[in-house]
Amino acid sequence: MKRILVTGFEPFDNDTVNPSWEAARRIDGWRCDKHEVVARQLPCVFRAVRPQIAKLIKELSPDIVIALGLAGGRVDFSIERVAINVDDARIPDNADEQPIDQPSVAGGPAAYFSTLPIKAMLRRLRAAGIPASVSNSAGTFVCNHTFYVARHLAETGRHKFRAGFIHVPYLPEQAARHPGAASMSVDTLVAALKIAIETTVRVERDELVVAGATH
Repeated sequence: MKRILVTGFEPFDNDTVNPSWEAARRIDGWRCDKHEVVARQLPCVFRAVRPQIAKLIKELSPDIVIALGLAGGRVDFSIERVAINVDDARIPDNADEQPIDQPSVAGGPAAYFSTLPIKAMLRRLRAAGIPASVSNSAGTFVCNHTFYVARHLAETGRHKFRAGFIHVPYLPEQAARHPGAASMSVDTLVAALKIAIETTVRVERDELVVAGATH
């Protein structure tokens, strides 16, 4: 049985819940073809992410890593295209640290692209009636840091795996505290995540989509 590591974050910025973890934990143990999902929570702490992911890679030897994170301003299931080698936090992380203009990995390349089939995911999600888009910016907070670190470990470590990142919007109960913010139910997040996983398992080479489909 092959493994898919799916990560979500602990709550941060005075929230009591994080939809990325609520979705991830609900599919722990779910199977797709010959792959089994293993869900793990990550701390929202810059300096803790790399050792934690490295430990999980060593322990689980996953073939695929899909990291999830909250982006409260997003309106849909946002599949990230690229991680940049910059930590530039607008707020402190959960260890009360706030790196400004620091590299995610010292000496690493400027950016890494996702190795997930992001366009195929997009097409299947929209076909299922789930709002989705391809995003060209994962930000510069712990989410982007995690995305970059995962891809860096995939490129430089002994164990090779495909990896990418997906941002999710608020849950409805969170959006109620942020007037005008979009939200997505945890059931919809879980359905979207399963589609993303199924697509990654079954699509080795990404698809082209019609012009304008990602806008």
